[in-house]
Amino acid sequence: MTVTAVVREWDEAEGWGVLDSPETPGGCWTHWSSVAVDGFRGLAPGQDVQLEWEAADQDGYGYRALRTWPGGADPVEHHGSDDQGAYSSKLTIRFDEDPG
Repeated sequence: MTVTAVVREWDEAEGWGVLDSPETPGGCWTHWSSVAVDGFRGLAPGQDVQLEWEAADQDGYGYRALRTWPGGADPVEHHGSDDQGAYSSKLTIRFDEDPG
């Protein structure tokens, strides 16, 4: 079910926030990974959003966002790992063979 919500708070450094809607009393916890937009996945306090949610015990909130996107826009699908998520890196170490 999709409902309209408002971003109550968003912690950009930690990548999570709380959304308010009549269907999710007390707030709905959301994470950057559920934000369905192109580019940097973040929200702004006071922003109107569309919200797909589930009942859950998440960090003291009774609801958790499954997908969230700006009101008036279409959600952007993200499948698995992509170039728009959190930073990641890879390190490969190779040792020279022992010449002796």
